[in-house]
Amino acid sequence: MQLRIEKLNKSFGTKHVLQDLSFTARSGVAMGLLGRNGSGKTTTIRTIMGIFPADSGTSTIDGVPTQKMRKRIGYLPEERGLYPKRIIGEQMAYIGTLRGLKPKVAKERAKQLLVRLEAEEYFDKKLDTLSKGNQQKIQLAIALLTNPDIVILDEPFSGLDPVNSQILKRVVEELVAEGKLVLFSSHEMGYVEEFCDDICIIHQGQIVLDGRLRDIKASYPRHQILVRPEVPGAAELKQQLLQSNTVSRLAADIAAEGQGCLVTLHNERDKAALFTALTESRIAIDGISVVEPRLEDIFVEKVGREVSAEEDGGAVA
Repeated sequence: MQLRIEKLNKSFGTKHVLQDLSFTARSGVAMGLLGRNGSGKTTTIRTIMGIFPADSGTSTIDGVPTQKMRKRIGYLPEERGLYPKRIIGEQMAYIGTLRGLKPKVAKERAKQLLVRLEAEEYFDKKLDTLSKGNQQKIQLAIALLTNPDIVILDEPFSGLDPVNSQILKRVVEELVAEGKLVLFSSHEMGYVEEFCDDICIIHQGQIVLDGRLRDIKASYPRHQILVRPEVPGAAELKQQLLQSNTVSRLAADIAAEGQGCLVTLHNERDKAALFTALTESRIAIDGISVVEPRLEDIFVEKVGREVSAEEDGGAVA
């Protein structure tokens, strides 16, 4: 199954929010949809959902317009959208019937999902008695009510404590293992890096980078090596490395990094020579590893650090 977005355009007044946006997401894989505030992420999601009509372009699931296949899509919005004074189980069952489930099936499905999310005790409670994190779990359960093939999660970890974050992480992993197509929009780069095989970075309504995360990382220079000593002590290790003629010759820079040292090579082809030099030295080394760029570093490189006036003012996302 494929979700295919082709040449999607959307404007609000004079603001061109999406500009010829094209990407493909696949089943059994989580894709991270990334961008700064105002980049067009939420507009993309809402266009896929049919909440906003596109000015031009297409959004299809295996060739069928997504607007005709809403029952196959589960959506966890960033904003809360439930009734705070109503009983949670009643709300869930009602929403299930709106999505085509029979009342009895909707109620049973709601109970099963709350058990899966370790929130079964909230079935008969009102929403406003729950913490923000537990309300988020209820929203996720509703997104999964119809056992959708495509699950869109917009800032799913917002407001979650570490325990609830672990529960959500487990559920996301299960969804991917079940062959669901998971579209994951978040500012939490660590979570995206952990879950997503594919990423798509949007900046000012255009895609500036997309593809498999491991291939993207492999395309970056691999000239930084982290050296960890057996006995913690970054300053001592740095002095030992500087005293090695071979290491000093190969390194453009040697910097203390946590409990070890980061060696930046003049040329990444010198990795083997550095490994040999370290192995033959008398330095007690616990580990040597090539440092890959973090997703956060890649993101900042592609979209920059500056915050525009529009972003500060809460422009359409």
